[in-house]
Amino acid sequence: MELTSVYKQFSATLEQHCAHRVQQGFTVALSGGVDSVVLLHLCHQYASRFDTFPIKAVYVNHGLSENALHWQQFCEQLCQSLSISFQAAMVTIQPKTRVSLEAQAREARYKALDEHALSDSTLLLGQHADDQVETFFIRLKRGSGLQGLGAMKTATTLPSGRHCVRPLIHIERQDIEAFAKTFGFQHIEDESNHSDIFDRNFLRNQVLPLLKARFKGFVPSVLRSISILQAQQALIDEIAESDMARCTQAACLIVAELKQLSALRQSNVVRTWLSKHNVDMPSKKQLEQILSQAINARTDAQVNIQLAQGSVKLYQGRLYWLDKDLPPMIENKTLSMIEPATIAYGRTLVLYEGKGVRKPHPNEHVSLRFNCLNDKVKPLGKPGRNTIKHWLKDLNVPTWERERVPLIYYNDTLVAAVGHFVSEEFASEQGVYWKVINAKK
Repeated sequence: MELTSVYKQFSATLEQHCAHRVQQGFTVALSGGVDSVVLLHLCHQYASRFDTFPIKAVYVNHGLSENALHWQQFCEQLCQSLSISFQAAMVTIQPKTRVSLEAQAREARYKALDEHALSDSTLLLGQHADDQVETFFIRLKRGSGLQGLGAMKTATTLPSGRHCVRPLIHIERQDIEAFAKTFGFQHIEDESNHSDIFDRNFLRNQVLPLLKARFKGFVPSVLRSISILQAQQALIDEIAESDMARCTQAACLIVAELKQLSALRQSNVVRTWLSKHNVDMPSKKQLEQILSQAINARTDAQVNIQLAQGSVKLYQGRLYWLDKDLPPMIENKTLSMIEPATIAYGRTLVLYEGKGVRKPHPNEHVSLRFNCLNDKVKPLGKPGRNTIKHWLKDLNVPTWERERVPLIYYNDTLVAAVGHFVSEEFASEQGVYWKVINAKK
């Protein structure tokens, strides 16, 4: 097996994209189809080079076919014959408007694979060269840009941080099928693959066979084009990161800096900025609206542009992203002077020693509160006494963020607005201060 071109391409891809992760093992996405069955056997052979090498296979049962349980049993028996750990994961697809069943199944599948994979292992996916070409044409049909036409990357990272590799992405389906036949590997056939209702199946069954018959070397040619597109996108990404460093501060886009860029680079920066907030790419019209309103707005204007997952807001010359469904902040609570306090949506309030406010006296109750904007205080270094709302506005804190600022009280007296100011009355060079720590995405 190791002398075949299929194995050589498989192992070369692994060593290129996860050489430093190999000892952490692989989790194989196993459907029972010929591509995933070949992938599993290749992994099994690859693992034989090592004394200990963890491999696990995960089968995701979508419940969309009456044969799903039969396929699951086939996958389990295959893993038993190879002494490979196996797990089945059941997922439920909830129909959504304007989202295809295929897209929903894919999202649920990736989530299940990630959740059931071996800890710290690399997730191996069975997509091959023909799948890559199909993806290219599907995105071409949708009018995708450069990034979309770049199709699937050989290696990628899931939102959780898990590393994923597609070791068969440069191998054609006919070679995978021939490999399976040569070594007598059994596999199942998904009856839905023969239905041309789905765009991918229509391309696979009707369109691509004609193109491959007409044009010699059609698949490798498309793969070369995809590789060029991916390289061009990588260059654009480098430029975007440079522009982002210039235009961002505290996760916000600074409009004055954005204005200094060309229109194309402005669009690129906004797309990159939204992607870092895990936002689906806006339409061309929405992107133009964001840029037009941001660039042309008055300095004191407040702009609010709604997208599916939230909104882009302009305040004091900065663009902010606000998620649509932010959970409410916790209720007022007593604070420990030792343990961190969870606030909401992955944020934690941590206590440190240093310049801030004096430590509380034994008879003082320390509490965390929110949205007490009418309480009055005299911040350190500020003239006079005024409401918290006044001081947060003075510090250019956006209106929608003011009610979410953690406020620290000793008994019923405000001593600090975390991250913004401390009360002059309680200020201390050798005291304590609180800091909000955001969870890593």
